[in-house]
Amino acid sequence: MHAPHTTCPGCREEVYLDELVRGRCPLCGCTLEDFDTQEGSELEDFIERSDLPWLVFNYFLFKRFLEIGASPLQIMQLVAAFNDQDLQGNGQKPDTRFVMEVPMKQIDRIRPKRCAKCGKIFVTKGRKVVAGDLAAPGVEYLYYCNGC
Repeated sequence: MHAPHTTCPGCREEVYLDELVRGRCPLCGCTLEDFDTQEGSELEDFIERSDLPWLVFNYFLFKRFLEIGASPLQIMQLVAAFNDQDLQGNGQKPDTRFVMEVPMKQIDRIRPKRCAKCGKIFVTKGRKVVAGDLAAPGVEYLYYCNGC
């Protein structure tokens, strides 16, 4: 793990900076005032890590799909699949297309819909799917009847 850490001057244990309680060691309560002078560069390195933009991207992606109505599990599976493609590094452009099932809103339940697969018009039941591409703006909503 590359998290910034230091050795506590009181108990001589390794302490990670994100575990500090009000600037004190969580084990013995000793103040770590010498940290700024000795290891301030580690904190700067932590802030400037290259995965910070990736974390921000994941946050806004999660927020966008949550507003659409996708379940958190579906969103995390999408992010994990996208991350796995990115880590493979095969030199090809990663596939950024997605398809997720979302719950129907009240207006979707009462208006007629056309099935995206068979073309049949239906009013009740069925399922709503959001599809799109992360590289392109906007999403497309598709409806499927119970038979498809």
